[in-house]
Amino acid sequence: MARRTVYKGWRPGEEGSEGVVPEAAIIDGRTIAAELRKRVADAAAGLRAVHGLIPGLATILVGDDPASHSYVRAKHAACVAAGLATFDRRLPATASATDLIAEIARLNADQRVDGILVQLPLPAQIDAHRVIAEIDPDKDVDGFHPVNVGRLWSGLPGMVPCTPQGCMMLLRSVRRDLAGAEAVVVGRSSIVGRPLAALLLAADCTVTLAHSKTRHAAEIARRADILIAAVGRPRLIGAEWIKSGAIVVDVGITPMIGADGRRQMVGDVDFAAARSIAAAITPVPGGVGPMTIACLLRNTLGAACRRRGIADPLAL
Repeated sequence: MARRTVYKGWRPGEEGSEGVVPEAAIIDGRTIAAELRKRVADAAAGLRAVHGLIPGLATILVGDDPASHSYVRAKHAACVAAGLATFDRRLPATASATDLIAEIARLNADQRVDGILVQLPLPAQIDAHRVIAEIDPDKDVDGFHPVNVGRLWSGLPGMVPCTPQGCMMLLRSVRRDLAGAEAVVVGRSSIVGRPLAALLLAADCTVTLAHSKTRHAAEIARRADILIAAVGRPRLIGAEWIKSGAIVVDVGITPMIGADGRRQMVGDVDFAAARSIAAAITPVPGGVGPMTIACLLRNTLGAACRRRGIADPLAL
């Protein structure tokens, strides 16, 4: 029997009209991220024309980690392409927490800067929690400050972490109304798992947060209409974890050497196995990853508007 992709009005758990599970549709994060970046660029152009405002993002990079350098370059390039200003601050790997906090204080006071991002991970001698708490919550575009964490869980306006925000956009590209869906998030990090659970609750989902100590995790995951994998363990989520017709969002991305000897990026989900069971799934790469930077741009523009009492054209 022929398989089909997700259609408008589909709900998790439903099967095809012929009684077969459709091959999972690919949720194209690259396309959705490109659309958001275009909206940010258009909004930024409008702010510049009407208010003379250019939203600005400052990044602080400590040390010489090649991956961190690559991420920061990508963020700056995205800002420039969207018409945002960038401020690049670098500290040596030997910098102390006091040095970093002093740099944050300068950026907190700089009126050109609307968003401050400290690139993680930090060197071992610096406590990331202590440092993040020094960022002005209204400039905390990562959404990691305790004030913004509290706002999120209290249902109040605030900065929403970029990757969870992107995951919600991907989910809503498949099913706009998520109310009533049973969601399982595998992974409880403060960067993805926990804030994503809060966002899913706010969308009226029934949420289970599974982790390394969860008993019978695969059985729990198999109940999910929406399954989010965010543990950083390549191909952990196999067919036995996935409910027929579920939406699967794979946040994991781990570099590995393939059978052909080439380096490849692998997600937390066994993609081939999952695609024969799920109704929609994000690929790795090309799924969640592009959304993170796009949502960072969105947060920076929103911060610029809120700090000046201007209506945010891209308000959540």
